[in-house]
Amino acid sequence: MSLIEVAKLKKAYGDIDVLKQISFGVNKNDVVAMIGPSGSGKSTLLRSLVHLENIDGGSISIAGDYLVNEGIYAKPPEIKKITAKMGMVFQHFNLFPHLTVKENLEIAPKMVKKELSMVLEKRSRELLAKVGLENRASAYPAKLSGGQKQRVAIARALMMEPEILLFDEPTSALDPELTGEVLQVMKDLAEEQMTMIVVTHEMGFAKEVANKVVFMDKGEILETGKPNELFDHPKNERTKLFLQRVN
Repeated sequence: MSLIEVAKLKKAYGDIDVLKQISFGVNKNDVVAMIGPSGSGKSTLLRSLVHLENIDGGSISIAGDYLVNEGIYAKPPEIKKITAKMGMVFQHFNLFPHLTVKENLEIAPKMVKKELSMVLEKRSRELLAKVGLENRASAYPAKLSGGQKQRVAIARALMMEPEILLFDEPTSALDPELTGEVLQVMKDLAEEQMTMIVVTHEMGFAKEVANKVVFMDKGEILETGKPNELFDHPKNERTKLFLQRVN
């Protein structure tokens, strides 16, 4: 059974259809790269999975539970339980500037899960070591580089122990020389078989790390396949055109 199942998803802003009958599935341990031109609906789709966007029609099932079924949402307590299975890493980090790195990591599980400080301190220490920032626990975000902020954001998402991680263009706000350190953390997570959906413009990452690539344009999924199939032998003319422009 798919860990994420999306069927006939629709979303419009006024007269503009942002998502048009989107259907796809994600299995446990999949690393799915979502590619396509800006404005194609990729970020809206990702945000819909964690209920940061309300959809207008269709269904989203996470680990067998319906977040929304044929346009009808689950009750708020159920939505909270379902969305807690996912962590999200945003393009612009979204760290709390008035909190230290350690406090940024620990605030959500402390407030939501009511976990003990001792447990949280151990986990935050381990996760900061995992992303190569064990010596920055007491630093404030203003003192960090963009790459460091994004690695903190990844560690913060992992603090909630999600089954699935969603990345919304995690490197697009970074200088090119800082992109590699963030992508390396994501590669490490993929090797540990974390289920991930990554909206990205990094074609190298999509080719090397993803096991499934989804091409979106104008609110539709036009092509899905294994990286070598989609990049080397794209079937859709719009996919071919997009890849010619970015390669």
